[in-house]
Amino acid sequence: MENANAASDDGGRATPAATALEAVVDPVVAVADGTITYANGVARDLFELPVEEAREEVGADAGTGSGAGNWDASTALEHWTRLETAIDETAVGTVRHVALADDAESGDGKRFNARVHRSAEGATIVFERVGDVDRTDNTVSNTGVTDGTTVSETDRVVKERAINEAPVGITISDPDLEDNPLVYINDAYQEMTGYSYDDVIGRNCRFLQGDDSDEDAIAEMAAAIDEDRPVTVELKNYRKDGTEFWNEVTIAPVRDDAGEVTHYVGFQNDVTARKEAEFELERRTEELEYILERIEGLIQDVTDVVAGSTTRDELEEAVCDRIAAESAYEGAWIGERNPATGTIDVRASTGACAGNAGVSTTGDHPAAETLAENAIATDSLEGTTHASFPLSYNGIEYGVLTVCTDRNPPIDERETVILSALARAVASGVNARETSRVLATNAVVAVELALTDTAVGPVALSEIADCRLEYRRSVHRTGDETASLFTVTGPDATADDLTAAVAEIPDLDCRVIVERDGECLIELSGGDDLVGWLSDRGVRTQSIESEDGRARLTLEIPRSANVRSVVEAVEDRYAGTDVISFEQRDREEETHQEFAARLEAELTDRQFAALQRAYLSGYFEWPRPTTGEELAQSMGVSRPTFHEHLRSAEAKLCGAFFTDKQSSA
Repeated sequence: MENANAASDDGGRATPAATALEAVVDPVVAVADGTITYANGVARDLFELPVEEAREEVGADAGTGSGAGNWDASTALEHWTRLETAIDETAVGTVRHVALADDAESGDGKRFNARVHRSAEGATIVFERVGDVDRTDNTVSNTGVTDGTTVSETDRVVKERAINEAPVGITISDPDLEDNPLVYINDAYQEMTGYSYDDVIGRNCRFLQGDDSDEDAIAEMAAAIDEDRPVTVELKNYRKDGTEFWNEVTIAPVRDDAGEVTHYVGFQNDVTARKEAEFELERRTEELEYILERIEGLIQDVTDVVAGSTTRDELEEAVCDRIAAESAYEGAWIGERNPATGTIDVRASTGACAGNAGVSTTGDHPAAETLAENAIATDSLEGTTHASFPLSYNGIEYGVLTVCTDRNPPIDERETVILSALARAVASGVNARETSRVLATNAVVAVELALTDTAVGPVALSEIADCRLEYRRSVHRTGDETASLFTVTGPDATADDLTAAVAEIPDLDCRVIVERDGECLIELSGGDDLVGWLSDRGVRTQSIESEDGRARLTLEIPRSANVRSVVEAVEDRYAGTDVISFEQRDREEETHQEFAARLEAELTDRQFAALQRAYLSGYFEWPRPTTGEELAQSMGVSRPTFHEHLRSAEAKLCGAFFTDKQSSA
């Protein structure tokens, strides 16, 4: 140790470090592992530490680094638990209103704020008096404690060893010399700064400062020294190798018996980790506030667009306009895959990044990567950041949303999460509009598929029960469950056989509605809801015919929809799916008059008359204003004959409606 001879001079007198800390009028203690390893004279007196016992413990081995001179901290201070907590914490700070153990109830004013300076090995604590305490009662000499006991050479050795081995940097300067130079530093100071004893002694402590040191903190220290008062500041300092660190510096004046300042003692603590954590928290807070301020209105407006637009084109145009209107973005565009050309067709665009027509689906543009991976992709193109988000809902691809910005920093992770949620909302809105169009459009693509996946209820049932199922119609129940009607034919198409077969299929429910010779009408629900799943994707189920564990489906998909994406979704969901055919066609549109004329042609005169009279007379209302007997008399037929004609007409009416209007409801 370069300053090993600093403990005493050749005459055995105390060094400047020893003299200075003994003259500090505030109690100073060094602590390690719950033990006070050093206490200056004021601390020994106020805390009633047994000096004689410490001296006896030192004995002849005082200078060999033994653990002599230690006191149990918990017996000295009433609030030691609070101090111990502060010592264990990373942050350096002040524990307020600490009382002496024997003064806790007396209220005589001997209370302190404890300033804790810590490191991994321990801590140094400076106690600052609180209240109007008579400081003259605690004045000490340079050679002894307040009761006049002479400090022996053994005490000096213990004290010097404790100071040198303190876990925080300790310095002492002499204001009587020119420029108030340092006259003492301990080992921790050398380790913290990289400067040796010979590098430092004789220089003012400002040599640790640099270009980025806080001028206000430096001025605050200078003012405190001019006014002979203690001060604590945090400022950026520089080690000998030029690296930066944050230094918490506490400087306090040291006075002699006459009250004159003879030295300044300083405590330095490296708080770089804490400061960096504080700066990072501030940075993240500022970023989050910036994002929330910018994005909050965007979220609300896009949500309103999704809810209020009537068509897909209107929705997409409005979304791009609103994103481009945000000052943080240069523009936005929405595109979809064109399988015929292998490019991305732009459906809507606004702003500086609108010129993206013809982007290859196999190129390195983020939009192409998003379509290929169904994931977010970001890249910088010609100085502009392009962030692409998949427009996907229920496994159906509706295209890609790309947002462009030239700001720095570009779109970060949290902003990406928000924009991704907006893209999902847009895809949901597109799905809703495409689904509503399926019932209105006549331009459709008819797709025939073959399924063998037994996860589909009719496939499994036809295999287990050895029967044939033909789809009739579906209805949506509460809770988004779909119930589908099937007619079942076959030698084992009895209610008992079907019930037994369904019991072998997990989660599938079957209700037999009608049982006739060789045929049943059943309602299937639960399990894998194929019809409901297709309906959610804007697909109308025209027919399902299932036999021997194999089903043949006919689907109608709007020609404007992404037919390829729908078919791929079915193939991904159901193993063993084969595409049989594609056919573009226009549905034959039948007017109300044509439907009525066709139905009338199928009715006999008597059937038409019975149906017309029953409807016009209010026979189908309740309570009935007329009876079947009265209507029969008006037609000149018996009551049974009237009801036979009426039931035949009702059957033809229902047949015309349900036979020609099979759909996913």
